[in-house]
Amino acid sequence: MSCAKFVAKLVRANAGNVGRIRMSPGRCRSTLASTKSQEGKEQQQQEHEQQEQTNVCAVVETEPVELISQTRTGASRPLDRIHVDFDNTREAYGSKGNAELLRSLLVFKLCTIDLLVEKNKELMDLSRKLLGQWMFEQLMKMTFYGQFVAGEDHDSIKPLIRKNQAFGVGAVLDYSVEEDLTQEEAVKKEMDSCVSEAEKESAGVYTNADHREKKYKAHRQFGDRRGGVFSARTYFYADEAKCDNQMETFIKCIKASGGASVDGFSAIKLTALGRPQFLLQFSEVLIKWRQFFNFLAAQQGKSEMLLLEQKLELEELKESLSKLGVGAKDDIENWLTGEKMGFSGTIDLLDWNSLISDTTKMSNLLMAPNLGTGHLEPLLKMFTNEEERQMKRMLQRVDVLAKTAHDSKLGLFSTERQLFQSAIPFMFISTVKAKCCWNCEAYDNVTVDVELSRREGWYFGAKLVRGAYMYQERARATEIGYEDPINPDYEATNRMYHKCLEYVLEEIEHSRKANVMVATHNEDTVKFTLEKMNEMGLSPTEHKVYFGQLLGMCDQISFPLGQAGFPVYKYVPYGPVNEVIPYLSRRAQENRGFMKGSQRERSLLWKELKRRLLCGQIFYKPVY
Repeated sequence: MSCAKFVAKLVRANAGNVGRIRMSPGRCRSTLASTKSQEGKEQQQQEHEQQEQTNVCAVVETEPVELISQTRTGASRPLDRIHVDFDNTREAYGSKGNAELLRSLLVFKLCTIDLLVEKNKELMDLSRKLLGQWMFEQLMKMTFYGQFVAGEDHDSIKPLIRKNQAFGVGAVLDYSVEEDLTQEEAVKKEMDSCVSEAEKESAGVYTNADHREKKYKAHRQFGDRRGGVFSARTYFYADEAKCDNQMETFIKCIKASGGASVDGFSAIKLTALGRPQFLLQFSEVLIKWRQFFNFLAAQQGKSEMLLLEQKLELEELKESLSKLGVGAKDDIENWLTGEKMGFSGTIDLLDWNSLISDTTKMSNLLMAPNLGTGHLEPLLKMFTNEEERQMKRMLQRVDVLAKTAHDSKLGLFSTERQLFQSAIPFMFISTVKAKCCWNCEAYDNVTVDVELSRREGWYFGAKLVRGAYMYQERARATEIGYEDPINPDYEATNRMYHKCLEYVLEEIEHSRKANVMVATHNEDTVKFTLEKMNEMGLSPTEHKVYFGQLLGMCDQISFPLGQAGFPVYKYVPYGPVNEVIPYLSRRAQENRGFMKGSQRERSLLWKELKRRLLCGQIFYKPVY
């Protein structure tokens, strides 16, 4: 079978509306940069300077490239150290009246009461029956809805967005309407959409059946993807018409975000745009290709090396593939050299990923290596014409959203559970990917994506989050029987977060061709970022490092950052009261742990209220 670039195929699958991937020169920088000691960094810098004097390095082409030292615009200029005072309550709460501060104190206190939080859905249903719809909505707007949701539609959210902008804080808009499904309804929809027709009709007919990854198969006990997930909204596939409607909703949200801020973002969900079956299958294919690469690396004695340091010797690789029966020697030769690879005599993981099958039918992209035989085999023997059309339409919807965001000069965020994440970078070459740092492989994933951006000449962008799905992912791994993908504890997740963050900051320092959003409510992480920016001479006005928090939480972080000149954004949900109840229900549960663990925000709110009362600002009104 013919083999060529999978990434380009995936992005060009619908008439080439997404820009073609370009193989362009990359800059040489060690992927070990973040793990070096300070002394090692000095030695590395000396070696790097000597190398720059003697030769110029290109990753995939042999033409000369601009030296790193010539691209560091602004890094050589001395900058004043930036200090942000997170104890300054006047800056933190200057955008809010006294009634809003009192509401925050009330809501945060309610979030610490276990009974109220555990029974919040039942209590809201009871309140609706006792008070009636109108009174219930007014009560919600005075409490939880008013705290965490901006308004019901695009028009009603504009005053809040304008006010926050006046105080230096932008918006990431998210239409947070969800279906209010029972658990049984959610499980049925999930199983129907995650299982292919071939699996439904002929259980066990897969050619790769004995080698399929357990984690990428649908399991009924985890069919309700809302379980254990607090901060991320959840979509369940119904039909293609509903996916089209959800795409239109995202388009409206993107356009509204474009009108709300000069340099902003919009949040979308891939699982709203098509059947999750395809994301599962794409992810499984990519994981299997990585496993096959690891298998071949082990044969060459390189399995203990860091991921991007594993460079397979080309001649040995050809011999191994021939012995495994992957193809005839001539076919293997054409396969490994047809895309200008192997000039250095080696192939790394990114070169390897580019070899995935390219054919006219989308279903033929779902070919995976069988480690037992070495042969490429389809995940399924059958793939219906309708499934073929559904897959293409999903990619077309992604394409439409990417183009709309590009025209609106916005970035897109797409955060999904770990099962789907492998497929996302290949569907979103030019947007911002969310990296969940609870994942044990987060650092490897970041380094691979950064290296890919260097080689192909596009800007790397990531939103770093600690993760919304970790409890669900850990329970699923334990129950089904695959390796736990989660870091062992919170401290390990913190270390992973800072390691990934430092690596991206170093990439920004070296090339200025990367951006990162530090999406966190952790004040220590924000201070860590500011310290690193000071050390590297990164100015907030360069708009390379962004910060993000949820609406209604951690204003003591967001607003002082915004007034100090940093690009900072609030994640701004909106939608009708009744239709965002599932979101509010999970927000109450998430805040319970957050508020029990820290009294800081409430103490700062009381401090600002007392200050205003002592200053005679009983009827304080924000001026902007």
